[in-house]
Order: sequence, then structure tokens, then C-alpha cells
Amino acid sequence: MITTTPSTELTPKDFTSDQEIRWCPGCGDYSILAQVKKILPTLGVPQEKIVFISGIGCSSRFPYYVHAYGLHGIHGRAISIATGVKCANPELNVWVVTGDGDGMSIGGNHLIHAIRRNINLVILLFNNRIYGLTKGQYSPTSELGKKTKTSPLGTIEHPMKPISLALGAEATFVARAIDVDVKHLAEVLKAAAEHTGTSFVEIYQNCAIFNHNAYAYATDKDTRDEHILFLEQGRPLVFGKNRDKGIRMNGPLPEVVQLGNGITEKDLVVHNETAEDSSPAFMLSRMTYPDFPEPMGVFRRVRRPSYDELMKQQFVEAEKLWGPGDMNTLLRGTETWEVK
Repeated sequence: MITTTPSTELTPKDFTSDQEIRWCPGCGDYSILAQVKKILPTLGVPQEKIVFISGIGCSSRFPYYVHAYGLHGIHGRAISIATGVKCANPELNVWVVTGDGDGMSIGGNHLIHAIRRNINLVILLFNNRIYGLTKGQYSPTSELGKKTKTSPLGTIEHPMKPISLALGAEATFVARAIDVDVKHLAEVLKAAAEHTGTSFVEIYQNCAIFNHNAYAYATDKDTRDEHILFLEQGRPLVFGKNRDKGIRMNGPLPEVVQLGNGITEKDLVVHNETAEDSSPAFMLSRMTYPDFPEPMGVFRRVRRPSYDELMKQQFVEAEKLWGPGDMNTLLRGTETWEVK
């Protein structure tokens, strides 16, 4: 049972459960957990109204480690459960924690339709490009040619791009962060939590045992500035250790350019996360290492009515038309039949 504390007085410690954390040393999940607990007290949401729901995988142990309400579901069904929770009690602040295996394979269909419906959920997809809990098989996001226990000669499947999938389903909030950049991660998580509608956040996360340094290009201090592009609303797409590179359009396609010699920031693409047209954000989602710097931050943030808002509105309209519902009348009404 949660001991409630006024939300204005909550601290990260209030969200620390009494359960022993059982992730491997060096796992990126520790960092993500710490940042989630850091931002929860800032949301102004009472502790008893916060719910974490997960499926199966290393990331799915998350509900045990947050002192709030939670449910550890079955493989790929976290979003289905979360949908039911949110629709049954729209006042709850519902988070879904899933992984690239749990969320992009068996749970992929549920992910697509939750995003399409714009259900007011925060969905955190931990992407380590491997099945960690089941000991190192390739996942839907593993790179082409990846050698694993289930692909000893290398995978022959092209990887899925979670951000592209979310944008294709018309997500109203889409973002990406990385586990070790804790300040930026906290900023993205807070923005996701404050959005009304489905917030989808892909988090690059290290699996120290089965896919260590999968994102070394984005985390190593000697290389990260050349391979990461931080998205800033209303700002040109500039990157590099000396901020001397950028992204401009060459016809319908983006290209990397060196600033100088007549090329200025005025020639670059300006990021607009609030654009109704998701095409620019989709273009960013296709920019991947090593050909491009990988974007980090908010790709898209637009306001549309959420599923639960529209559902509540329909309840009001239905009651105006037909009066208060009566379960007994419904069960004994004319829309029944007997099979002999």
C-alpha cells in the first residue's frame, strides 16, 4: 500500500521502493530509473495516482522499483493493460515501460494502435538492440548482420526504427534520449509526462552483458559530438564538437554540410517539433549512424484530443440521449437470445 504524501512535498526518495534492484552492473536501466524518480515529484501528481505497467524483459522489472502503483504484465501486453487502466480511471497518470523486444515484436500491434488512438499514456521503450533477459538473441532493432545466439552468421533482417514507426502511426509526442546523458534524459522525460496524449520516448540503453557499447559512437566523449544532433525547437540543425556542421536539404533529401565557405546556419533545416505535417520529423527519424548524426530530443509535439478525453465526451453525449445507464436493464433487455 502506498503511503500518500502531498505532491508538493514529494522527493525522489518517496518513489524508491523496498525491493532489491536486480539489474546487471553497468545496465543502462539504473540511469533511467534514477531520472524517472527524479522527475516524478515535479509533476504535481499525487503518488497514489501514478501507475507503472510493464510487459516482459529486463526493463519490465521497473514497476517493482518505483514506489507507486504498478503491474508486471505478460509479454507484449503492457499497453493493452495500460489502455484498460487509463480508460477505467482517466485521472490516473499511467506509464508503460517496455523494451525493443517486448514492445516492437509481440507488442508491436498494441503499440501502433495506442499511438494511433492517442491514449494519454507515457510509453518508454528501452532500446538495447538485443533480447537481454532471454540471454542475447537478436531483436527487431538489431542491426543487419548482427551476430547473436540466434543469428550466428549475422541477422538477415533489416532493423525496425521505433521513432519512424511512432510517427507513421501519427504520434502526437515522439522523442529520443540516451541513458548516460542524464540531464537531457530528465528533460525529455518531463516533457513527455507533461504532454496530453500518447507520449512515445525511445531510450538508447546499454546492455553490458549481451550488447555492450552498442551506442559507443553516441556516448564516447571523443566521438559523441560528431554523431549526435540535439534537436532544439526553432533552431537550425547544427552539430559537431565545434558546432561547425549542419543538416541542409539537397532537393528532397537531407545532407551533412560543413559550415563556412559560403554555407551558414541560414542554409540549414530549422527544427519545428510543432508542425502538423509529420514529414520533417519522419525525415529526422531516418537519419542514422554512420551516415548522419542521430537526432536526440523531441521530434514531434502537437496537441490533439486524447482518446480518454473523447471517450469522456461520448459518455456525456450518450447520457443526454438515453439517460443514465442501467446494467440490470441492459442484461435483461431485448438484445438477448437463448440457445437451446
